[in-house]
Amino acid sequence: MSGSWPISGVDLHLELDPATGRRAGLEQALRAAIRAGRLAPEARLPATRRLAAELGLSRGTVKAAYDQLVAEGYLAARQGSGTVVARLPHGAAEDSGGAPGPVPPRLRHDLRPGRPDASAFPTAAWLRSARRALGDAAGEAYSYGDPRGRIELRAALAEYLGRTRGVLASPDLIVITGGYVQALALLSRVLGTAVIATEDPGVTFHRDVIRRNGPSVVPLPVDGKGARTDLLGTPGFPVVDAVELTPAHQYPTGGTLAPERRRALVDWARSTDRLVIENDYDGEFRYDRQPIGAIQGTAPDHVAYVGTVSKTLGPALRLGWIVSPRRLLEPLVEAKRHDDRHTESIGQLTLADFITSHAYDRHVRAGRLRYRRRRDLLLTRLDSRRRSSAFSVHGVAAGLHVLISLPADGPTEQDVLEAAAAQELAVGHLGDRWHTPGGHPQGIIIGFGTPSQHAYPAALNALTQALDTCSP
Repeated sequence: MSGSWPISGVDLHLELDPATGRRAGLEQALRAAIRAGRLAPEARLPATRRLAAELGLSRGTVKAAYDQLVAEGYLAARQGSGTVVARLPHGAAEDSGGAPGPVPPRLRHDLRPGRPDASAFPTAAWLRSARRALGDAAGEAYSYGDPRGRIELRAALAEYLGRTRGVLASPDLIVITGGYVQALALLSRVLGTAVIATEDPGVTFHRDVIRRNGPSVVPLPVDGKGARTDLLGTPGFPVVDAVELTPAHQYPTGGTLAPERRRALVDWARSTDRLVIENDYDGEFRYDRQPIGAIQGTAPDHVAYVGTVSKTLGPALRLGWIVSPRRLLEPLVEAKRHDDRHTESIGQLTLADFITSHAYDRHVRAGRLRYRRRRDLLLTRLDSRRRSSAFSVHGVAAGLHVLISLPADGPTEQDVLEAAAAQELAVGHLGDRWHTPGGHPQGIIIGFGTPSQHAYPAALNALTQALDTCSP
């Protein structure tokens, strides 16, 4: 015998073994559901009368089963709250099938890179845009749509990107994606067995995404002027079909691609008919001058420009875009169609209104001011006492992170990470950003996007204490 009933709006399926009797079968089924975790601690069970009606049992049978499980400690009866699932002692629940992982260290302060201040999400303005967008949306907006994405958002992005980033885009050349990772996966899939050069150091996960979707990866060195695009096409450098890079604010070194390197990149792409994948992940955040325009504006036929709202609004939205060269548009659209048909439409419509109402511009300007103050405070803390001679800070006034290089004679990255852990602080480091391990300069990457505004000074205190511990 089996039955299903809603608990707090969630259906739970029970298998009652008729061979064990009705009461014993109900007890056994509830006991198994609690042990397996399908009934979570504090979950409220239905009233005995309701459950009896749902399962075709007498109320007395259900009450007796509840009483037995209360006596065994599986359930708890609370005055005014009904019967709830009790919290089992540690180890009483059934093994979930995997060995327990290591217990993570306690974390009070988070200065890891790549994270915006999620507490600054413009909830009220976003809700206003959602109300307007959904109020104006036709019925077809809730059905399947164009794999490229909603035309409302593509039109809004074409205007915004041209105005703020110097991107040459028309709505028909824009493909909306579920963030940068999907955009990179789609481009890699379209390129197939190509060889793609990526920055060294760079984002390890992005290299993995490329490899998993077909192409192979070779390192493109980075120095004080950004990626060594002057090496592309030279006899000593591997022949590559595309290059993926972060020219506006290199991750993780924090530099900007020098003008002569930008020209070398464009010349290489045009002369060899190759592709540039431009990751403009925080291009709007420049604090000492106007943001540098995108490379795509100088070579739209050879640059796939990729952007997202992950740093400006928040990664939870999972909204990004590719401004595609026309020759890649059709295969990209087909790859998108077969990947997930199209990105969800409600968020697209909301973002379109958010952009066209200029709420997005206002939010970016406010974020620029907030992050500039955070960066200034971080640099003030770092440029004090002995730290100024032991540690060097790198990166232009942009983005959401800075790189602290470590002296060759120590301390090491591991020394700083251990000192930070002692302060219950998390930071990033260069060690896992290189294409190959060993023999590289060492450094610590500090993100100043998190934590929230009120917690930020305490996080900087923990950072300076950790660095003081490691200072020679």
